Amino acid sequence: MPGKTDDDPEFGHRVVSRAAGRTLFDTADELALQVPTSCGRTGRCRECIVEVTAGADALTPPTPAEGFLRGDFRLACQAEITDSDAQVAFDVVRRRLRIVAGEADEREAPIDPKVTVLDGVVRWGDEEIEPLRGGVYGMAIDIGTTTCALELADLQTGRVIEVVTLENPQRFGGSDVMNRISYDTNPESHGELQYALRKALNQEFKALYARHQLDRREIYEIVIVGNATMRDMFFKLDVEPIGQKPYKSTTETDVAAGLRESTELLVKAHELGLWCNPQARVWGAPLIASHVGGDVVADLVAIGFDPGAPGVRMLVDVGTNTEVIVATPGRIIAASCPAGPAFEGGEVTYGMQASDGAIEGVKIGTDGDYVLSVIGDVEPRGLCGSGLIDLLAELRRTDAMTPKGVFADKARTLEIDAVNGITFSRADASALAQAKAANTVGQWILMRHLGVAPDDIDTLYLAGGFASYIDVRNSIDIGFLAPVPEDRVVKVGNAALRGARELLLSASARARLPALIAAIEHVELETTEDFFELFVDGCQFKPFLTPADPAKAGGRLVA
Repeated sequence: MPGKTDDDPEFGHRVVSRAAGRTLFDTADELALQVPTSCGRTGRCRECIVEVTAGADALTPPTPAEGFLRGDFRLACQAEITDSDAQVAFDVVRRRLRIVAGEADEREAPIDPKVTVLDGVVRWGDEEIEPLRGGVYGMAIDIGTTTCALELADLQTGRVIEVVTLENPQRFGGSDVMNRISYDTNPESHGELQYALRKALNQEFKALYARHQLDRREIYEIVIVGNATMRDMFFKLDVEPIGQKPYKSTTETDVAAGLRESTELLVKAHELGLWCNPQARVWGAPLIASHVGGDVVADLVAIGFDPGAPGVRMLVDVGTNTEVIVATPGRIIAASCPAGPAFEGGEVTYGMQASDGAIEGVKIGTDGDYVLSVIGDVEPRGLCGSGLIDLLAELRRTDAMTPKGVFADKARTLEIDAVNGITFSRADASALAQAKAANTVGQWILMRHLGVAPDDIDTLYLAGGFASYIDVRNSIDIGFLAPVPEDRVVKVGNAALRGARELLLSASARARLPALIAAIEHVELETTEDFFELFVDGCQFKPFLTPADPAKAGGRLVA
């Protein structure tokens, strides 16, 4: 198994131990693998969370300090190995991930931040914060269900100083927002997810300040974007209503009741326990509706979306929850697709995120051998999203798998890398089929609402962590993307983070948001009459076509 690398100095890969009587933390020490902790390994800080991937039966039972954890998650300082003959394997939560940019990364944007310096005093709008003590910096943070990304920026020049991307440490509470909501609303575990994320971000903040010789008091504003659940949980709001019909944030219901003017949020940093200037403002971007959150608002800011522009445009932000927006000159509609984490490393036996050891590209040769491209040029550990899409497309191209995910010769498992034991099973294909179907159906239903076909779309903006690395042709061939002409697809990388930066650096950009959000209609996909039939069709790995007159297709996806 590969260990720590120079490019991954703080978060680790899967490690293996057979040392009875020692904790998993001891094993990490032996391998020079740094595990987060701030309590001297007493279990109080709850930071050293690891996921046990093999040999869980050879560990001591969970201690009271681990009461907030479920399933295969343990605290490394508490879990002791009891059987020296057993092989115990575990992953450190909070791995560093590959930073994703995009083709539209250099779009010109205004620099007129909310934080200014006037007569030697730092101000947020018209409010005085304190006398200027050094630099004036801010943070833009995109909190995704699976991945978190942040940028440190100079608020006076607009210069981005550093970008960091890591796993969301909340995955011990579930892989999707509904599971996170259930976990957070349980009285025994309420607050643990917010605590875990805050601790992880504060560690990143401290490391950033040390690398750039900054004082935490020089950080005067933080902009947060994310889906409704991630954003509200971060701000310590009740997320239970988001998990129940009509799936709305408390800020949405407050706006509807006339109790507030906007769904945006604003608090001081000390109220959230963030390691920056205690009086720094933490601003949460407003939501569009329901699960279509501030991250999509930031996407639209990043691509310079103009509601009145001509042509037909589509935005697909691929993630655990995929968001789709389709815009024509007269109408803009949006929906959230509950895709799940399969393409982001969850629910697939050897699925993983885009870090060292992830297979990001797959080809099947004429002899049936798998040709693999691996991030970091190290031994393969698993398959990330782009690799999974390539694998599915190659299996279909070579007739090694039917559109319904059945392998040739009725095999249950395919051996992708015999040396490292990486396989792909029917169950893996099924999980990916359902995740793909959610993406497919979201695109189909919104296009049908507007009576447009893929050929009518002038630009398809493809956003999200792994979306920048996927092969567009392969994505179309398995029905992951609508068959928009490939030259009209623009990969914009982590547009949500870039949009968050623009909102951090521009008060005028924030001022334009109310009109933008008001122009967007929200569609609940599950209320569509033929949603289930569309979903079943969408589970097949084949291209889908949408005729200009959807009635000709009988409301179904047509191959």
